[in-house]
Amino acid sequence: MRILHLVSERTWRGGEQQVAYLIEELQQQGVGNYVVCRKGSEFHNYCQQRNIPHAALPFANEFDVVTALNVKSYCKRNKINLMHVHSGHAHAISVLSHALGNTLPIILSRRVDFPVKNNLLSRLKYNYKGIKRVICVSDKIKEVVSQSLERPELCVTVHSGIDLSRFANSTKTGKLHREFNFPPSTPLIGNISAIAPHKDYYTFVDTAELLLKQHPQAKFFIIGDGPLRQEIEAYVQQKNMQQHIIFTGFRKDVPEIMPELDVMLVTSETEGLGTTILDAFACKVPVVATRAGGIPEIVRDGETGFLAPVKSPAILAEKVHQVLTNESLRDSAVQGATRLLQEFSKKNTARRTLAVYKEVLHEV
Repeated sequence: MRILHLVSERTWRGGEQQVAYLIEELQQQGVGNYVVCRKGSEFHNYCQQRNIPHAALPFANEFDVVTALNVKSYCKRNKINLMHVHSGHAHAISVLSHALGNTLPIILSRRVDFPVKNNLLSRLKYNYKGIKRVICVSDKIKEVVSQSLERPELCVTVHSGIDLSRFANSTKTGKLHREFNFPPSTPLIGNISAIAPHKDYYTFVDTAELLLKQHPQAKFFIIGDGPLRQEIEAYVQQKNMQQHIIFTGFRKDVPEIMPELDVMLVTSETEGLGTTILDAFACKVPVVATRAGGIPEIVRDGETGFLAPVKSPAILAEKVHQVLTNESLRDSAVQGATRLLQEFSKKNTARRTLAVYKEVLHEV
């Protein structure tokens, strides 16, 4: 079996990591993996470093006929059996390529939980005849996307997974306390994600402000980078909280610093599933999160973590306070999360995805 993965994003975020995990696991299953990605992107670098067969193309816009024709010729040249599309821009190119004669079946991955846009182009893209499955990373996304499909039965859920071995040796070492010169007893609360609108870091800051009234020694870490970083930094300055909220920028040592957190605080407004939460589970860090998107499918309130409504800093702060002050509550959630985590390995994700491939190819 030969699969072409279309990856159009410039940057490397959770979706790109999931594609990388999928390729790695499919290779173990004997599947031939080929990639068409954006020239000069992070995924282009990844393919070069790993010697993954690939073509780097412009992806100039959704109507880039040159890229679409190149996808068609690449598929023919490499005897591809099926196209797996991993982003919105790539989705459009795959449909255009199919319309130009590349008759391979298309599988679309959907990783965001907001509704499909209600315009003619979006309706055409999602109901295009060449699309044989829409793989959703959570049941919530499946529920949302199904409403826009003429054939909702094409939607299937395959939960994202993580590399459990990446965190096998993760343990609390005091690294963040030493790096930022905090006493070992200082409570650390943080989130590791892109500083993007849907992550709602305004609510993170508001929650921190409330928590400091009960835990004045606490420090809050925003680990990552993104388009809203300057706005959130300005908001922190506006509230005069610069001494309490630390922006670390993008870090490559997540398995080392994740265990340093006493609480992972996720304040997302929308979220496909939230694989960083799975990373926290793997590091035995208790999670307090909003009920956004697919999060409740992994954070089960009082069982594997703690949930609050979206944009509810007072409730989030109270949940974090409970975790910081109630050791038995904290330990129970960590144990529940550890048990649940075994279902969300990248191996399981790839196995379920491969089953979808086989099902589609059997139908063709």
